[in-house]
Amino acid sequence: MPTPRNPTPAPPPQGVSFAPQPDVGRMRAAAKDLAVVGIDVGGRRKGFHAVALREGRFAALLASREAGEVSHWCREQIGAGVIAIDAPCRWSTPEQPGPRPCERELLAAGIRCFPSPTRQAALIHPTDYYGWMLQGEALYRALEASHRLLPARPQPGEPLEEPLCFETFPHAISWHLRGGNASAAQKRAQRSALLEQAGIDPAALASIDLIDAALCALAAWHVAAGEPCRSYGEPESGLIVVPRGPMAGDVQA
Repeated sequence: MPTPRNPTPAPPPQGVSFAPQPDVGRMRAAAKDLAVVGIDVGGRRKGFHAVALREGRFAALLASREAGEVSHWCREQIGAGVIAIDAPCRWSTPEQPGPRPCERELLAAGIRCFPSPTRQAALIHPTDYYGWMLQGEALYRALEASHRLLPARPQPGEPLEEPLCFETFPHAISWHLRGGNASAAQKRAQRSALLEQAGIDPAALASIDLIDAALCALAAWHVAAGEPCRSYGEPESGLIVVPRGPMAGDVQA
């Protein structure tokens, strides 16, 4: 269903003040030649949608059902330094079933998300409900030789110096960049507007999957350039990393 591309910005939630938006020019100067990729992960039929940015601008896109093809594209065609993936990088464990710590933190902040099951639960689900998470697992494995998983929370002012990948979440990205005011019902319009504000032309992004991939790429750009980010969880059970955005009082321990 068509949606307006530039909705009137909603007012911030009561009690929330807005800080200045990230300095996109400074970000581009800090990582002038770096290419980054964002990847939206779907089930076996839908597959993967990937968007590459170079110098902070849209550079290329790919749709594929094969994790190997996506990883090859990221490495050989794009030369991606940082890759942000919208899929869990870790499973829940039998010892700690239910939402992972990162997912519990998101829920506690008011950000709805899918809880990750154990791998065994995903494998035996009768309708393959978690098939997209298994696809994500295959992608992380295809990338691990060239882009290891982010080992620690990224620190502001410290651009990454080696190829890495990490887990992110488009709804949480939108929530942070919109000051806690993100609507799933208006996600296409809101997320397109965020891309435009960051200087990324959404004209080539014909589906919400590509828009989400581009939003993931924007998160990758923040991490690559050492811009302030918010990390949920911890490395052992999985970090979810998003741009910090203009939330007041969002102080990370």
